[in-house]
Amino acid sequence: MNARVSSPSYAVVVPTTGRPSLRLCLEALARSGGRPPSRVIVVHDRPGRDGSVPELPVPEELRRVTSVVPGPARGPAAARNVGARHAGDVPWIVFLDDDVVPSARWGEDLARDLAEASAGTAAVAARIEVPLPQDRRPTDGERNTAALATARWITADMAVRREALEAVGGFDERFRRAFREDADLALRLLDGGWLLAQGRRRTAHPPRQGGRWLSVRQQAGNGDDVLMRRLHGPDWRTRAGAPRGRLPRHRALTAVGAAALVCAVTGHRRAAAVCGALWGAGTAEFTLARVLPGPRTRAEVLDMILTSAAIPPAATWHWLRGLVAHHHARPRPPARPPEPVGTALPVEAREEAVS
Repeated sequence: MNARVSSPSYAVVVPTTGRPSLRLCLEALARSGGRPPSRVIVVHDRPGRDGSVPELPVPEELRRVTSVVPGPARGPAAARNVGARHAGDVPWIVFLDDDVVPSARWGEDLARDLAEASAGTAAVAARIEVPLPQDRRPTDGERNTAALATARWITADMAVRREALEAVGGFDERFRRAFREDADLALRLLDGGWLLAQGRRRTAHPPRQGGRWLSVRQQAGNGDDVLMRRLHGPDWRTRAGAPRGRLPRHRALTAVGAAALVCAVTGHRRAAAVCGALWGAGTAEFTLARVLPGPRTRAEVLDMILTSAAIPPAATWHWLRGLVAHHHARPRPPARPPEPVGTALPVEAREEAVS
C-alpha cells in the first residue's frame, strides 16, 4: 500500500448540546493521525439567552483551528447547516456526532476516502462500530444502538462534498430530531444522480445511555417517518435501507387497548374482556420479544414490562401527530452533479486500486 495519500482539505462539524461525550470525541479526533482538519466547528445548540456559549473541553491540539458557535436550537439538521456555513472554503465537510469516538487511524483512512472519491461522489460514510459487552447479552438499549452499525448513510460520521451539500440546499430543517435527517439527505442526493460511497475509516459509537424511558421517547421518530413518506414516497424505506419496525402492530395493539377501555366504560363487559385479552396477549408477546435477547436481569425485565405497555400508544400518538403536522409537506427538487457520474467502486476494489 502507498505509505501516504494526498487528500483534499476538510473541515469537521460537530453539533452538540454540551454532553460529556463531546470531550472523548474531540480528544479522539485530535490524536487520529493523518492530515488535520482545516477547521473544527462545534455548534452548541443550547446557547444562553444572549446567544453566548459555554466553554467547552477542546483539546490543546485543536484549539487553534476550533470555533464554538451558537446553534439555533432547532435540532441537529439546523445545527449542521450552521456549522457548514462556518466551515470555510473547503471541498469536504465531515459531520461527526458528539458521542462518537474516531479510531486511531481515522485521519489516515479519511485521507484515502476523500482522495479516492470520484467527482460525482457526494458523500463518503464511515464504518460505525458499536462496542457491546462481551460478558453478557446486550440490553434492549444497547441492541438499539448496535443497529447503527448496519444503518446506511448515518451522519454519526459522514463526509459530504461541499458542492453537493450546497446543491441540495443543506440538511432539511423540518427534521427537528436526530432521526431521518441523514436518510433524507442521502435520498435527495441519490435522486439527483450523485453517488454515495462507503469509506474505510472506522468510528466507534458507544451505546446510548438514556434511562428506562429512552425507548418510549424514541417513538417520536414515527412522526419523522411520516415526513419521509411525504417527501420521498411509499418506497422510501426500501431505498434508504430502513426496516419498517413494529408500527402496524403498535397501532393495532393501541386500538384494541382503547376499545377495551371504551367497552368497559360503556358497560359492554364481554367485548371489554375480549379486547382486554387481545391487548394483554399482544403486550406479552412484545415484552417477550424484547426480554429474550437480553440479559434477563430483574431490572431489565421490569424495564421491558413497563416500556412495552407504553411504547405502542406512544408510537401511535407520534404517528398521528406526524400525519397532521406534515400533511402539506412537499419535497425539494433534486440537484444534479456537475458532470456525468461513473460507477462507484466497492470498498474491496478500491483497496486493490491503491495498493
